[in-house]
Amino acid sequence: MSAKKKGLGRGLSALLSTPEHTTEFLSPEAAEKKPTGIASIPIEQIEPNPFQPRVEFDENALQELIDSIRIHGLIQPITVRKMSAGKYQLISGERRWRASKEAGLKEIPAYIRTADDQGMLEMALIENTHRENLNPIEVAINYQRLMEECNLTQEKLSERVGKERATVANYLRLLKLPDEIKVALSKQLLTMGHARALVNVQDPKKQVQILEKIIEEGLSVRAVEELVRNKDNKEPKKAKQDEVTGADYSAEVEILNDFFHTNVEIKDAKNGKGKIVINYSSKEDLARIMSLLK
Repeated sequence: MSAKKKGLGRGLSALLSTPEHTTEFLSPEAAEKKPTGIASIPIEQIEPNPFQPRVEFDENALQELIDSIRIHGLIQPITVRKMSAGKYQLISGERRWRASKEAGLKEIPAYIRTADDQGMLEMALIENTHRENLNPIEVAINYQRLMEECNLTQEKLSERVGKERATVANYLRLLKLPDEIKVALSKQLLTMGHARALVNVQDPKKQVQILEKIIEEGLSVRAVEELVRNKDNKEPKKAKQDEVTGADYSAEVEILNDFFHTNVEIKDAKNGKGKIVINYSSKEDLARIMSLLK
């Protein structure tokens, strides 16, 4: 997929290239003491963040940012931490820093923070997740790194990033998908909704087969959900007499999946009752699930 480049008319472009006000910069020493203060730092004094969560940058989007910086300057400051006198390290904003260098800026606006390596990583990942146009796989990797490298549970992570726990769990489940689907997600060949449906397919080969159908036939998310409900990808089987369909328990299923770390099904019955089916893959997995219920 290729995004069509959006251009400004000459009049509007000229208007925006002449700002009506300028940012008031503090000295680096003053900005360290004031969290909202912005300092203007020589760009050669800044080194990249070794924990940068984003390793690839879209060349077209980067060039658009370079062109914008040449006209308007850098609107959103980067965030750095002071390493020593005249030396700073990026916490977040590497894409903006790279673009500013390419645009020929000698100084760059920055917030200055005090953080150890783990704190720096957490701040970079959280800000990157919120402010960058990440694809679902990049968001999932950010979440996973926050859990693994910053020792966060899913509950704590959801608090940090301001998302529902079920939403965080949905992203993390994407990392269990086959590489073909991850690549397709990264290239925007399918949506998060498609991927969430594919997570419920147990067989990786069938997941890839459905992926091919999505791309070749342009299947909607609803069509994929219907296809996934059919384990053999054939016509839907007739519901048992004591079961009814139509109720949407997707939110409840997500919570149960997150709690048990396995696929859980909720089935309605005609008399208003129902049943919850918890799937397990081995005796050890069953023992793990039983331990959660104690």
